[in-house]
Amino acid sequence: MLLLFPLLAIACSTKQEPKEKAPIRVKTEVVSAVAPSGGQTYVGVVEEAEATAVSFTGMGVVKRVCVREGQPVSRGQLIAEMDDTQARNLLTGAQASVEQAEDALQRYSLLHERGSLTDAQWVEIQSKVTQARSQLAMAKKNLADCRLTAPVGGIIGRKNIDAGETAMPSQAVVTILDISSVRVKFSVPETDIQALRPNTPTLVSVEALGQTFSGGDIEKGVQADALTHTYDVRVRVSNNSRALLPGMVAKVEISGDKAEESSAAERTFVASLPLTAVQRRADGSLFVWTIDASGQAHRSPVEIGASVSNRIEILEGLKSGQRVVVEGYQKLSEGSKVIY
Repeated sequence: MLLLFPLLAIACSTKQEPKEKAPIRVKTEVVSAVAPSGGQTYVGVVEEAEATAVSFTGMGVVKRVCVREGQPVSRGQLIAEMDDTQARNLLTGAQASVEQAEDALQRYSLLHERGSLTDAQWVEIQSKVTQARSQLAMAKKNLADCRLTAPVGGIIGRKNIDAGETAMPSQAVVTILDISSVRVKFSVPETDIQALRPNTPTLVSVEALGQTFSGGDIEKGVQADALTHTYDVRVRVSNNSRALLPGMVAKVEISGDKAEESSAAERTFVASLPLTAVQRRADGSLFVWTIDASGQAHRSPVEIGASVSNRIEILEGLKSGQRVVVEGYQKLSEGSKVIY
């Protein structure tokens, strides 16, 4: 019996303590103040007025592409050419069939006038001529379709196919953008959307150009973003100089009716985070994961504002200098240890 006590002591001494969970690796951002939308100023992105995808109607190997991205084009200008060897061979065969059918029609017409040819045979010969002419018309169109021309004027936005590649029917070779006028897209909170009117005066400033433009008609979206509860709004801007290009960032100042309540204008701190950093609870409230000084993750309730591109304003709930998780939050729980 005495031998059991040393064994029990050894067993107890070798029992391991529970292992701590390994820290979860995440990507974070440090919160800093940004310029708020301020009630009458929003940040948006320039969009083209119209975009037209130009494509071949048939399949074939592209022989050459005659335009480059950013090049202005006019209606009817040659965009690309497809290898037309097969189309030309079909046209030659169709022309020969027409000549043969018309020659037969001419010769058999004499027999028909003399009564040596039945009406049924005469109708059959005429039908062959009609069919041959129809095939010739189709062959001419197939040859013409090997040349792709611009259906509208504008600027080449994107070139999707180069020489030597096989083009498929309805596959866009290039996209032609109409930028004679553009639209600036921005987001407006649901509480302010009713204040905007189609003719509300606006000023559009583009920092990349160092210019300010007068806004035109305003188009309001009718479906809110499920996460941010904001509506897309677009203001049309004349662009005769073609200086405004799609993708440019612009500030839109609402100089007519107020688009924000005074309480919103009084906010002194606004942060900006990626849209994906904001999470929604089951009860609909929003939060982000913040990291404290000891490296632990905590849920922090927030209030959001307008979204710009893939980022969103955080109006309340954060302080300057706080660290927020922007990637890798899927495995987090309250108090999780993290490394970044």
